[in-house]
Amino acid sequence: MTENGNIDFNKIASECEIGTDSDSSSTISLLESLKAKFTDIELIACFNFFLGIEQRSAVLLYLLKELNRFKDTSSLEVITDLLLLKDREDRDEYTNVRVQCAKVISNFKDHRSVFPLLECLNNKNDHYKVRLSCADALGRLGDRYAVVSLINVVSDEEEKSVYIRESAAAALGMLGDVRAAESLVSILETKSGIMDKFSYLKERVIEALGKLNFNNDRVFRALKNSLSDENPQVRINAIEALMEYDDVRSIELIEKMLEDKDEDVARNAVTALYNINGESAMNKILESTKTSSACKDEAKKILEEEGIYE
Repeated sequence: MTENGNIDFNKIASECEIGTDSDSSSTISLLESLKAKFTDIELIACFNFFLGIEQRSAVLLYLLKELNRFKDTSSLEVITDLLLLKDREDRDEYTNVRVQCAKVISNFKDHRSVFPLLECLNNKNDHYKVRLSCADALGRLGDRYAVVSLINVVSDEEEKSVYIRESAAAALGMLGDVRAAESLVSILETKSGIMDKFSYLKERVIEALGKLNFNNDRVFRALKNSLSDENPQVRINAIEALMEYDDVRSIELIEKMLEDKDEDVARNAVTALYNINGESAMNKILESTKTSSACKDEAKKILEEEGIYE
């Protein structure tokens, strides 16, 4: 401490070997020892200062972990600067650090965070891992200001990474804004019948639609058509989305999926029907002469777990 009671950050940084080339584990041990000497508020101030001058990734990750534990808004600016690599050379070694920055920033739930996260997400020259983490962070942040930008990303046919579009779709699902519904449906309609690299995108889009809980005929048709997709996981996701869809037609569609050639798909249909109609749906499956043994086994298993079937 200085005489006036303020913390001498430079002195403590020197004692902890911050900003040096010494072994990272040694520095981290010295940082750990500070917990017995300072209050939480003082530690936050120290760690904020250190984060701005430290260069070693391992030490930076430690500081981010600790600041995430405190979740004090005074840390937001310095973490954001690190995410944006302000006053730092853009080196690959910072990729994992920046990914962690995005995760920590999302936990602050602060509206100001939307803009730097969008800046990284929309920078197609940035590292794809950083962009993925920013898309996820925008969803977790829960601020609907990001919806329009995320819609633009998920709809961008020129986006070189389909993984970025998948993450944007997942973020839209987390945000739950119905404005995304039309764009998400358009993707399903455009990619209908396409397997390969777009399968995961379709999976994320369907998951998002299920979370939006937005009922209209176009969405319903898109989900219905997805039940015929070549990819079993797409069909499973469509079943789960229809399970949340407030339309009696959904039950009929899911019942047809009991006949799916893929047992995992058929079993998921059983689970969906139980979630909709409970025990009566399981009894109907068990009594049917057309239902496969796999579906009957799944129905028995569900009832046994609920203590209904013995």
